[in-house]
Amino acid sequence: MPFKIIISGFTLNKEEKRIYSFIKRNFFYRPKNMSLFMEALCHKSKAKKININSNERLEYLGDAILDAIVADFLFLEFPNSDEGQLTRIKAKIVNRASLSMIGGEMEIRKVLIYDSSRPINLSSLEGNALEAIIGAIFLDGGFVRTKKIILKIIKSHYGDFTAVLKQEIDFKSKLHIWCQKNRLHLEYRLQSEEKKGEKWEYFMEVFIDNKPYGKGQGSTKKSAEQEASKETLELIGEF
Repeated sequence: MPFKIIISGFTLNKEEKRIYSFIKRNFFYRPKNMSLFMEALCHKSKAKKININSNERLEYLGDAILDAIVADFLFLEFPNSDEGQLTRIKAKIVNRASLSMIGGEMEIRKVLIYDSSRPINLSSLEGNALEAIIGAIFLDGGFVRTKKIILKIIKSHYGDFTAVLKQEIDFKSKLHIWCQKNRLHLEYRLQSEEKKGEKWEYFMEVFIDNKPYGKGQGSTKKSAEQEASKETLELIGEF
């Protein structure tokens, strides 16, 4: 005898059961309002044909929620990192390629509702659907629950966030190694400094064998040097 899943007095149909099980397994969450999750997985190529809203609005919401959750986490996790570093780390974690990869690992395409007769980039659809599911979880379960789920998923994907930070702020070391290897003299020169309210803004420039290269600015000399190092690595083709 087939098992039954009953939510708020309603027995789910076969498609809803499949999606319910998928969300429970991959997001550690038991949906209450299944219509939200049906919508989250419905691409616009199929929406009108089955009279379900496409997932575009939920994708928009999920993108904003995901961005806020990751920004909040990084702000608390790395108190000594400046705005530029935090922004770049967030961009590495929350980007289209990363979301598509996570969506692919979850095999979201197996529960996607789309027109399979049309040539569609499923990898892109999985990343979009992932954001839409986040939006659905937020509406169905609230911010606190969504935050726990998202951090669990991201941590399982990236592991040690310190490694992500180290990779991001290591431009200066990379440039130093490159200059040593090529027997070149590396120097950082402070070009100017400005006080903006209670904070200072520093402007640094890299010189290699007395020739100017990358420039950078930051709230500390160290962060400005990192920016200048990054730009220099880009200019010499080592980024």
